[in-house]
Amino acid sequence: MYSQGLLGANTDTDETEDFLAAFQARIDAEEKIEPNDPMPAAYRKTLIRMISQHAHSEIVGMLPEGNWITRAPSLRRKVALLAKVQDEGGHGLYLYSAAETLGVSREQLTEELLSGKAKYSSIFNYPTPTWADIGAIGWLVDGAAIMNQVPLCRCSYGPYARAMIRVCKEESFHQRQGYELMRKLTRGTDEQKAMAQDALNRWWWPSLMMFGPSDTDSQHSDQSMKWKIKRFTNDELRQKFVDATVPQAELIGLTMPDEHLSWNESKNNGEGGYDFGEIDWDEFWRVVKGHGMMNKDRIATRKKAWDDGAWVREAALAHARKTRERKEAA
Repeated sequence: MYSQGLLGANTDTDETEDFLAAFQARIDAEEKIEPNDPMPAAYRKTLIRMISQHAHSEIVGMLPEGNWITRAPSLRRKVALLAKVQDEGGHGLYLYSAAETLGVSREQLTEELLSGKAKYSSIFNYPTPTWADIGAIGWLVDGAAIMNQVPLCRCSYGPYARAMIRVCKEESFHQRQGYELMRKLTRGTDEQKAMAQDALNRWWWPSLMMFGPSDTDSQHSDQSMKWKIKRFTNDELRQKFVDATVPQAELIGLTMPDEHLSWNESKNNGEGGYDFGEIDWDEFWRVVKGHGMMNKDRIATRKKAWDDGAWVREAALAHARKTRERKEAA
């Protein structure tokens, strides 16, 4: 595990104008920044915030789907969902490891999550009352995640970019899996199609909120774009997601819950795109601030898992210490 001391060069850099200019020149030249490279403290802080939020989201995101593993309607669906939840846990581990290269421990990141200092994606604070919700999550939530994460494969920070390559491959499979589930429901009974439409109605707007606040309200986008941590703004990614997803809904006979949705030929520099209704930003900020339907339950469940797993972490550390001592004695 990395420690603050191991990467002291990243925190003690004398950030002169020449240093900042040289660092930006590396970014502009599309060079990858690696863990032991000197970097501005603000760059490092931004990465820790982004990667930790991403890691927390992967782990917390296991909860709404994990709740359906024992209730999946068939063995095939059960195995597929079990594999997906396992993938999400793996993604969290990749990302916590990437954050550790910046000199912050996994324990610290988790403590910040449980205390409310760190955030996870607001999308996971919505309930999953029906089986169709699992399809909607795969199709919409993972679809939005892919739209946001594929550009991160070109992130200027090497460990984050490399972690995202595998994550995106697996998320792409999850998205197709969710869409196939929704398609199956729309071809079933009237009740099954209604269940799919209801899930779409409830998950569509929260999925659009996943991309974060509008560009006019975003505090971090401009600098993250300059450092090439991000490659697109929140609103650009949101528009790409809408343009990609609306035709998918039409193909399987579902209706988007947006009376203002319409095709606009002049959008996207004349290539066309969809106009869509206004997002309820009051709801977005209410959920982000901890007042969503499932906020308390998600944190309580995560805290219980962390507390219950303390003995495992302690045993692993004790085993590692004993192994090291034996090697040193030999």
